[in-house]
Amino acid sequence: MKVLNKKVNDSKLLHSAVFFSTIFVLNISNAQESATAAGGNATGNGGTVAYSIGQVAYTTNIENAGSVAEGVQHAYEIFTVGINETAFQISLSVYPNPTSENLNLIVSNLSNEKLSYILVDLKGKQISTNEVTLQQTQINTSSLAAATYFIHVLNQQNQSIQSFKIVKQ
Repeated sequence: MKVLNKKVNDSKLLHSAVFFSTIFVLNISNAQESATAAGGNATGNGGTVAYSIGQVAYTTNIENAGSVAEGVQHAYEIFTVGINETAFQISLSVYPNPTSENLNLIVSNLSNEKLSYILVDLKGKQISTNEVTLQQTQINTSSLAAATYFIHVLNQQNQSIQSFKIVKQ
């Protein structure tokens, strides 16, 4: 009986050793796997590099010709490209609105800026245009049909500074 128990114990010990060895080997073999979001190959004159996005580790390889950093720890910089516009220190208003005879365009703090206005209908057809030379410019609307119009105030470069919706009664 002792011999049988010894064989059973040795067999259990062998099975346990095989089981734990298998788990250990499987864990080691999975150590190089990673769940990546995307990847591909980059080819150039110097060779080919396989890459993946979503790696969990990073390394840098440096040679005389340059360096390659692999992994997710890459910094990037966002540049905003635009046009610097000069802000006008003026204030614009129109009254009365709705109008029947004359519309007044008021420009406060008018100094050396050269302004003009364009009066257009809802279809975009130009009704009238003129320069704004005074702080108060009167626009005759008596000959216009009862409708909705727009006044666009423009700078020297014909860029719209402000627009107003005007109702003619």
